[in-house]
Amino acid sequence: MSFGDPNNPYGQQPGYGQPQGQPGYGQPQGQPGYGYPQQAPQGVPQQYGYPQAPPVQQPYGGGYPQAPMGYGAQPPLAHWGWRFLSRLIDTVIMMGPYYLLVGIGVAVDNEGGGVGGVLALVAFLYMVGMFFFQVYKEGATGQTIGKKIVGTRTLREATGAPLGFGMAFLRQLAHFVDSIACYLGYLWPIWDAKKQTFSDKICSTVVVKENR
Repeated sequence: MSFGDPNNPYGQQPGYGQPQGQPGYGQPQGQPGYGYPQQAPQGVPQQYGYPQAPPVQQPYGGGYPQAPMGYGAQPPLAHWGWRFLSRLIDTVIMMGPYYLLVGIGVAVDNEGGGVGGVLALVAFLYMVGMFFFQVYKEGATGQTIGKKIVGTRTLREATGAPLGFGMAFLRQLAHFVDSIACYLGYLWPIWDAKKQTFSDKICSTVVVKENR
């Protein structure tokens, strides 16, 4: 009996344990083998990955278009009462110690102490230092000490981002325009649609009230 004999069970077959004319193990009949590219159904374009949705543009709602990162909801614009209260607190924080030190210096000089000039210099340095500290905080976070206590924040009208030190400083200088004509600019948020002072309109800023 030879290997070529058809009666020999050890003869060469079309694949060990594989009937002749059948596909390989684990491979369904009529399907391409592993690693072959799959054919897309006729009439359906073949795509790689998931289709990407078109970008969604947020409409401009006026005043405060989009909340910056960290906000869960879009905060409303701050009305005049909140703005006045935060401004009052900032004024007391900056000018209260100044007048207190100057007053003590005058009283000591009247008694012959001779330290009034030193206290006046300390008071001046405190006022200047507090001014720039407030400008820095408002530029970096949108909040001075008074705004943080009240819960308001000054932001860029176009982007909702903090102002930065330069714009915050420019906004403080622009308050001069609010002061002319009997402080009309400070009263303008009472009836303005965006609740802006003249300095806000010059610098394109808004003041919002955070939801606590």
